[in-house]
Amino acid sequence: MAEKFDNPFTQLNTNLREVPPEMRKRVMNDIAIAKLILDMAVLVTSNYSALIGGLFKTNKRN
Repeated sequence: MAEKFDNPFTQLNTNLREVPPEMRKRVMNDIAIAKLILDMAVLVTSNYSALIGGLFKTNKRN
């Protein structure tokens, strides 16, 4: 006969352990730094399409 295995999905309903405050602080700090870097990258690169479009745009003078 086949052995009976525990269903791993039953463990999803159990309570999670609390994270130590110093580890939580470090993780939140790392996330804040990553978000800052991402925001700075978006700020620098978001206007490239307008910049390139402006380079190829010609002004017609009457």
